[in-house]
Amino acid sequence: MTVAVGSPAPQFELRDQHGQKVSRDSLLGAKSLVVFIPYPFTRVCTSELCEIRDNTALLNDIDAKVVAITVDTVGAIRRWAEEQRYEFPVLSDFWPHGGVAQAYGAFDDTYGYAKRYTFVLDEDGIVRDVVKSDELSAGREFQAVVEALEAI
Repeated sequence: MTVAVGSPAPQFELRDQHGQKVSRDSLLGAKSLVVFIPYPFTRVCTSELCEIRDNTALLNDIDAKVVAITVDTVGAIRRWAEEQRYEFPVLSDFWPHGGVAQAYGAFDDTYGYAKRYTFVLDEDGIVRDVVKSDELSAGREFQAVVEALEAI
């Protein structure tokens, strides 16, 4: 079951593409996006995160932090993040496999990947909106994420 709007976002501590630990608590004090993606190196996932990368100034103006989470390994996401020039943390939820995605209700048990869910958090770590696409081949609308951030 997906974390409900109005609920605290589940705690996590994962390693980013540089091997550094990033936690849910490190997002406190600013609006945040917790962006789950199914697979690095794929067209839709790359497109979604490149749109976030290309709109960093807009997100900064809204005072929003971003973390992306995938069930792939640190080594794989390091290469992908470097190739795409992602400056925000891309976190590995590899082991236990998809544990954080499961805690957020964003894990596909059948195929073992994180679903396309973006959790919009307020400064206190409360989920204020969930922007998602249940289609593996269809990305989320970036404007919907911006509108959710602006509504906080």
